[in-house]
Amino acid sequence: MKAVALTRYLPIDDPESFIDTELPKPVAEGHDILIAVKAIAVNPVDTKVRAPKDQPLDGPRVLGWDASGVVEAVGPSVTLFKAGDEVYYAGDITRPGSNAEFQLVDERIVGKKPQSLSHAEAAALPLTAITAYEAFFDRLGIDRDGADKGQSILLVGGAGGVGSIGIQLAKRAGLAVIATASRPETIAWVKELGADHVINHREPMVEQVHALGFQHVDHIAIFNDMRHWEEAVELIRPQGGIVSIDDTDLPMPMAGMKTKAASLHWEFMFARAMHQTPDMIEQHHLLNHVAAEIDAGHIRTTVAEVLKPINAENLRKAHAMIEAGTAKGKIVVEGF
Repeated sequence: MKAVALTRYLPIDDPESFIDTELPKPVAEGHDILIAVKAIAVNPVDTKVRAPKDQPLDGPRVLGWDASGVVEAVGPSVTLFKAGDEVYYAGDITRPGSNAEFQLVDERIVGKKPQSLSHAEAAALPLTAITAYEAFFDRLGIDRDGADKGQSILLVGGAGGVGSIGIQLAKRAGLAVIATASRPETIAWVKELGADHVINHREPMVEQVHALGFQHVDHIAIFNDMRHWEEAVELIRPQGGIVSIDDTDLPMPMAGMKTKAASLHWEFMFARAMHQTPDMIEQHHLLNHVAAEIDAGHIRTTVAEVLKPINAENLRKAHAMIEAGTAKGKIVVEGF
């Protein structure tokens, strides 16, 4: 099968940072399904894994944790899918990724592709939808179906991939959404997705939130980096909750969290698959829920740009765009 792989961890401007190659077509066993990949999306996690490091590789490594495709074959223990089913999924970071013609994925972390979307449109969704859904409903304990209607949430990094779907999920749950964005095009983007208020994360955020009439916010989701930690602590209401998806490489003073009895949650959407948790199938259920919401017209895809075909050149382009930090929504690469 065709695949785009790396053999060394190199800067993205190095022409060998990705190579086009041929690898053996895998065989489905157990709970695995073999998926013919039609489109993939690129996320910051891809660039972090590919980033230069002195770490040898035993052989070609295939990245990619966002895809849409068609089930080619199923393992003997599979009950959720059959050959020919259209699916979308983010996969498992401990296994070969989706930047290949075929990929093995455990059926319990795969969802039925939204019928109303193309493969390119669907590929933009799984990783970010799982991340935002788990962050809100599993970590922060917000009620998905509107029991917490009227509560407020601040989304730091509103125009990125996770923020773009997060705005929509939060609005569906009935929350008042404050999203951050700093450029005219990203401000327009988050408003289009349903944000009630927009503030600039490049300027002091506490004053901006207060100016909107909020002394505190009920929930905060940090979907970019931890530079805004101290502002988040100041803004969270007593007994509120903050969820983050970022690395912990900056100081995170906890005194303000303690005196507010506020909670901190980490969201890592690969945790269920990586640790084979008993509730792994919840990712199957949530992806099906998101697909139903999309097909009902309640949520839209967050694809912003589509490159064709899936090859080393276009993967380098997509990674460079992510690393530049200027992308809005999702970058998709389609077709072999």
